Amino acid sequence: MTGAVLFDMDGVLLDSREAVLATLAGIATAALGRRVAITDLPRAAATTPRTEVLAGLGVRNPDALCATWWDPALATAATALFPGVLDGLAAIKDAGIATGLVTLQKRGRLPWLLPPGVLALLDVTVCREDAAPKPAPDGVRLALARLGVGPAEAVFLGDTPGDVRAALAAGVTPVGAGWGYAGAQALRDAGAAVVLHDPGWIGPGLLGHRVTAPAR
Repeated sequence: MTGAVLFDMDGVLLDSREAVLATLAGIATAALGRRVAITDLPRAAATTPRTEVLAGLGVRNPDALCATWWDPALATAATALFPGVLDGLAAIKDAGIATGLVTLQKRGRLPWLLPPGVLALLDVTVCREDAAPKPAPDGVRLALARLGVGPAEAVFLGDTPGDVRAALAAGVTPVGAGWGYAGAQALRDAGAAVVLHDPGWIGPGLLGHRVTAPAR
């Protein structure tokens, strides 16, 4: 029996890849004084620490620049929910199952990254400032503690090997989001119990994976 479904955000609920790449390219352009296009970024830029990407492009003091420019640049870049996310979350809630978000994003970004309708369907949100980042299991454990749900009663839907490792370390069933950053094979290799291939399956796919409201 599963009493909670936890989600990563970027690459799972939110299609933010192009926004992250555009933000990296914009900061590099402003810092270097020459045009840096998304196509100039390294192939793994979306999944590499941003300061590492910027330093590799020749940007000096990338930490300081990101502290100043990252949020304004990201806020103006285009992000969108993956199709089916809102309906899937609503179906999970309608089934009487708790929901939670465990993300590396800062809490202050959530109101302008996620629509109010999605935030209203999340019972708990654990952000960067709340716990050690994944693949550490701390955020997953904190979300479950706040929900009052045991690890054996929960699943975690993530799109990177780090998400899978965090779930496994917390004793939670890891489910892969094959449409996200890492891809289905990387999620299987990391130990995902099952990989969903379409965000439209968030509701039925998770509900079908032994995700049911706990007996009362």
